[in-house]
Amino acid sequence: MGEKMKALTFSEFGGPEVMEICEMEKPRIGEKEVLLQTKAIGLNYADIYRRKGNYHLKGEPPYIPGYEAAGVIVESRSDRFKVGDRIAIADVAFANAEFVGVPEEHVIPLPDSIGFETAASLLLQGLTAHYLANDSYHVKNNDWVLVHAASGGVGQLLSKLVKSKGGRVIGLTRNEEKLKTILDTGADHAIILDENWKNRVFEITGPKGVDVAYDSVGSSLMDSFEVTRETGTVVFYGMSGGDPKKVDPRMLMDTSKTLTGGDLWGYLTSSQERIKRSNALFEMVLNGNLQIKEPVKFALEDGRDAHEYLESGKSSSKVLLIP
Repeated sequence: MGEKMKALTFSEFGGPEVMEICEMEKPRIGEKEVLLQTKAIGLNYADIYRRKGNYHLKGEPPYIPGYEAAGVIVESRSDRFKVGDRIAIADVAFANAEFVGVPEEHVIPLPDSIGFETAASLLLQGLTAHYLANDSYHVKNNDWVLVHAASGGVGQLLSKLVKSKGGRVIGLTRNEEKLKTILDTGADHAIILDENWKNRVFEITGPKGVDVAYDSVGSSLMDSFEVTRETGTVVFYGMSGGDPKKVDPRMLMDTSKTLTGGDLWGYLTSSQERIKRSNALFEMVLNGNLQIKEPVKFALEDGRDAHEYLESGKSSSKVLLIP
């Protein structure tokens, strides 16, 4: 029998009550892998969707969710990384545990000045915001930028990145209480997603509309096109509000608008890309251009409560699990 560890798991789909702490075998690492002892673990909506059965899962229950964590290497079979190195991960499965086996390709080295909690609060959502503002559409000085779900984790970081590039942000939310959260990120305007929101956008931008709309809601995709100027861009990268309607290519031709899709895994394709993009974020944090809010922390054993809290929509900060 190998050594044991604690992990947050679920064996059936359902609400937060299906989450439980299990004693499991500690991962055994192979060639070119390291064993990470986690110090902070990022909780994400994707973990909730997995728990509910919305995503395909590999293997047999009990399932360990989670992809994002930071900590210290305690075993290494890699030439590149050694025991004692401080590292983070953004796309390695089974992260809701005391130990995680990590292929060296997926290791993100941490600068001494970036804490474990900062890394686990930043990476998954920050890397998403980074490709959205730099690759899906290259935000320029004075661009008008519409951000759906601007009070969410990605929305807040995206707004900050856009502001750091000189863009002007209009943040959207369904929740009155979240308007302040959006303005706190530096957004120029925060508006409620009601029947009048498109008129509000035009009042702000003038008759042309925004240069780019970032849509993670899905069901609002055609509305996003309506408020985007001719030759502008709509970036579709999530479906929190359900599937979008089909887009007519004729409309794109007639208005010279661009529709582009975004998925983080399309960009985190190599060790070099992971490290380069993460370092760009770390640099922004260190030079004060990207402030990370104090996270809300739960013990790993209280993972059920953490799921409940994230799902309730109460939080405007990252939720972390601490082993």
